Amino acid sequence: MNFEQFSFDPRIRAGIKAAGYVTPTPIQQQAIPAVLKGHDVLGVAQTGTGKTAVFVLPILQRLTQGPLGRVRALIVAPTRELAEQIHEATVDLGQRTRVRSATVYGGVSKKAQVEALRRGAEIVVACPGRLLDLANDRSIDLSHVEVLVLDEADRMCDMGFLPDIRRILKLVPARRQTLFFAATMPEEIRELADSILKDPVAVQIGVIAPAKTVSHAIYPVSQALKKNLLLATLEQTATGRVLIFTRTKYRARNLARDLEKRRYRVSALQGNMSQNGRQKAIDGFRNGRYDILVATDVASRGIDVSEISHVINFDMPDTVDAYTHRIGRTGRAQSTGEAFTFMTQGDEPLVREIEKVLGKRIERRRLPGFNYQHR
Repeated sequence: MNFEQFSFDPRIRAGIKAAGYVTPTPIQQQAIPAVLKGHDVLGVAQTGTGKTAVFVLPILQRLTQGPLGRVRALIVAPTRELAEQIHEATVDLGQRTRVRSATVYGGVSKKAQVEALRRGAEIVVACPGRLLDLANDRSIDLSHVEVLVLDEADRMCDMGFLPDIRRILKLVPARRQTLFFAATMPEEIRELADSILKDPVAVQIGVIAPAKTVSHAIYPVSQALKKNLLLATLEQTATGRVLIFTRTKYRARNLARDLEKRRYRVSALQGNMSQNGRQKAIDGFRNGRYDILVATDVASRGIDVSEISHVINFDMPDTVDAYTHRIGRTGRAQSTGEAFTFMTQGDEPLVREIEKVLGKRIERRRLPGFNYQHR
């Protein structure tokens, strides 16, 4: 099975080929036909399953016909990083078409975004806050939107964007196609989906758990020994690109600085950075300038780097869902990956919850030769 089965416009097929897409992933196989037919879709799938192409490719197909120069597709995402990732996919896949994409998010000047909208964009990829800001300024016209995509809707609700989403829904035409994607379906997300989707085609890929291409291991350790254990782990493990998660911005900065002192090619990624600084860190990690990225949960979604071999939870995340999204950064696009978690005694209840979702006990390991008594 390949992408030829979908009968995309030749210009889009050229973009698919240039992007290196060969075999559709399960969610692409199941959902793309429904989207192309104009159905509303409720997609439930873990990260790394290829859902961005599920909505980008049919949107490009739709926009090869009809008027250009006005916003006809609106994609709403929770973070700047994810918005940029979707925008880049849109540009890559639509490079042979005349369709233009623009991003709208906070943390950067409005001016460049407003100018991009004035030049004409058929696709807008936006974070809720800045989108509403520009709508209030009358800098964006959403009255011609034909397709609305809510990507990672569960994350948007986690971040408190549910009221903003409801305001956005009032700005777009009632007659539209709506595509709704989430990795988890808590009650409020189910209620939101039920209220805005009309006779949707539901597509669920697997259980809501980390991808099966990821292996998991837990390293019990005291808080005081975590940094030494990390250094020893990096020395002993053959790794490609490594994504390390910490709980706080302060710890991400300090850990990146300590690794840099030991001659690792490393950058930090955390919420206090400017958008340019964040993008520079992500691009450097993607293109191989950095081998290690130390991040807070701001990076648990929206980093599409296929060569991440290891995710290391230096600090345990707060929830099972957060664990799922962190781990989803490796084992992507049907590659394999490893997830290491440093567990202190107080983390055990959450580990048991994660094991319930995985359906098995996570292997406990001790690093050979590491002095667990030394402080």
